[in-house]
Amino acid sequence: MKKNEILSSLFKDFDFENGNFFLLAGPCVVESENLVFEVAGKVREICSVLQIPLVFKASYRKANRSRVDSFSGIGDVQALEILAKVRKQLGLVIVTDIHSAEEADLAAGFVDILQIPAFLCRQTDLLIAAAKTGKVVNIKKGQFMSAEAMKFSVDKVIDSGNDRIMLTERGTMFGYQDLVVDFRSIPVMQKIGYPVILDITHSLKQPNQSTGVTGGNPELIETIARAGIATGVDGIFLETHPHPEKALSDGANMLNLSRLEGLLTRLVRLHQTVRHL
Repeated sequence: MKKNEILSSLFKDFDFENGNFFLLAGPCVVESENLVFEVAGKVREICSVLQIPLVFKASYRKANRSRVDSFSGIGDVQALEILAKVRKQLGLVIVTDIHSAEEADLAAGFVDILQIPAFLCRQTDLLIAAAKTGKVVNIKKGQFMSAEAMKFSVDKVIDSGNDRIMLTERGTMFGYQDLVVDFRSIPVMQKIGYPVILDITHSLKQPNQSTGVTGGNPELIETIARAGIATGVDGIFLETHPHPEKALSDGANMLNLSRLEGLLTRLVRLHQTVRHL
């Protein structure tokens, strides 16, 4: 399936040849129904004004945490049912992460896009299970992977009968406690033939801190986003929260919800400029 056909299957009647980038945004994890609806409603309002196609994102469970006492979720079915409510009541496309083959069928009943976490992008059983649901599969590039090597993850999904695929760049490990974004990865992965997304919040994480709590550089979110738009990325991924300092997961690198409208407004202007170069 061609790139624009995949996007048009998610966002009806939108002109991707001449329109905006699309956005995947939301809190890191489903903390509560109230939080999810607060964030989803605000992001939807902003994107409607700016004419940005929106995918609402929240993990129903966080399987990869630094410590055993880190928050991982409110319960799988309960969290997925909240995402399904957002999907129905607000009319939004929904994406969530899955971590095992068994989770693929469960999550597929509630959401539109299954996201493969970066650490798991080579897991054959997981990719095959996600493919067989027929849902769009967003594969995040592993911190340890080259852009070129993502073709092999893509092939596993295609060989399983599904060509509804997206790829996400989220940085490459730079030493033990930092990430760096190689913007060459965007055009390289676009040559594989599928929409390419830039994750502008996880790419600023500082993992493996001695405290067991991941750090981040949220002040650089706009810098990374601008560079991605200038490079020609198809979509932007970000995590946002009304109170990042109180977030139960990844608060150190999330965008404060109050800053989202300004950021997206500037990115739309930049995108319009770049598109006409």
